[in-house]
Amino acid sequence: MAFRVVADLTAFVHLLFVLYVAFGGFLAWRWPRTIVAHVVAVVWGAASVAVGFDCPLTAVENWARREAGQEGLPPSGFIDHYLTGVIYPESALGAARALAALAVLVSWVVLWHRIRVTKVAPETYS
Repeated sequence: MAFRVVADLTAFVHLLFVLYVAFGGFLAWRWPRTIVAHVVAVVWGAASVAVGFDCPLTAVENWARREAGQEGLPPSGFIDHYLTGVIYPESALGAARALAALAVLVSWVVLWHRIRVTKVAPETYS
């Protein structure tokens, strides 16, 4: 039972990470120091999609599911298993990625504009 809880908790944290990649830049409007973590998350997320390396959270979930006597995630990974075909149709994967990229871009452009307009001291953003 404990391994099942670990697997489910890992899947939940993974979902939060995916949401943070897409929308975390908007949090930086309120908490500017979070932009550094968001940039790192976006680079990691984009690289994992572009290069196709396995996310450590996927490895933890797979391990916990196997220990619980369940099947692990398919080789296509977390997003394909939990989101594609569930939240949006498979045919909309490119559109979903484009919308996530657009959300990141908009959040960063508005943050940059807010910094320039308010002329906030750079140390506020570190």
